[in-house]
Amino acid sequence: MTAGRGFLLVLGIVLTLAGPMTRATEAQSPRLVKIGALTESWGPTPTIAGFRDGLQELGYRENQDFVLGVRFVQGNIAELPAAARALVGHKVDLILASGEHAAKAAQMATTQIPIVFMGGSDPVGAGLVKSLARPGGNITGIADLELELVPKRMEIFRDLIPGLKRVLLVYDATNAVAVARLKVHRAAAHRLGLMLVERPVRTEDEARSVISAARKGEVDGIFSPRLLLLNIPGLILEIAPKRAIPTMFDDAFFVERAGLASYAASFYGLGRQAARLVDKILKGAKPGDIPVEQPTKFELVINLKAAKALGITIPQSMLLRADRVIE
Repeated sequence: MTAGRGFLLVLGIVLTLAGPMTRATEAQSPRLVKIGALTESWGPTPTIAGFRDGLQELGYRENQDFVLGVRFVQGNIAELPAAARALVGHKVDLILASGEHAAKAAQMATTQIPIVFMGGSDPVGAGLVKSLARPGGNITGIADLELELVPKRMEIFRDLIPGLKRVLLVYDATNAVAVARLKVHRAAAHRLGLMLVERPVRTEDEARSVISAARKGEVDGIFSPRLLLLNIPGLILEIAPKRAIPTMFDDAFFVERAGLASYAASFYGLGRQAARLVDKILKGAKPGDIPVEQPTKFELVINLKAAKALGITIPQSMLLRADRVIE
């Protein structure tokens, strides 16, 4: 286990807790609730930050009422099952899963430990839950409507970039989920009168090569996939600005780091919602009886500094629509 992927909990702290500390419960000296977070990301994400803040707003005190450890697999979803089993081995009381792949890995690792997922467009279709109203089993969570938002995200991209016609989409051809999502992107592009330039790749080196080969004039913009497979979003963020090619992401994280724009459910908000579900579980509710929720907040984020570097003038109407403008 490398330090970067290590379980960031102090091992040996075991826990069970029915709810936040109060004057009445302080005398009972409850032990810490041990929560393990699982993500395919490179580190703690906005969803995990929102979750931590959400628990604290509900009255739980970190390192007194709960301790949160994160396992991240740096985009390598093949490592998620082992990471999930490691959380089970650490005897966590609850698993917080960021994204559909992490949720499936957690589901395979345990049928006993409660699981709360954050993200995923179709938890029923993915086999995570029996129904949205009554998930069943040991799992519940928040679906992020990612696929449903693809057409809107692409429409916003078109409205942001005057003359946008050819849109590059790089995806992992070895991943069934990534391939299955192509039809949604194709339909959205067709409806908007855009040409989707599809580039399937099979390794991170191949993804780097394909994105590096993109030239302004050959493509008018790059539409980043949601999945972190093969580090494709990270490579787009690294390479596209050097090629002066506009980018559209589904996570404000990338826009804060020189991406042009993003539109998606607020990932920080998803974390806060997940905290409320965990609160119910800690107070005795069964995960399978807690309905799956949908996002309550969506964000359009525009990086005006990136736009100026690209020589793009963002229409004033779009700036007024933005929830956040980075200058």
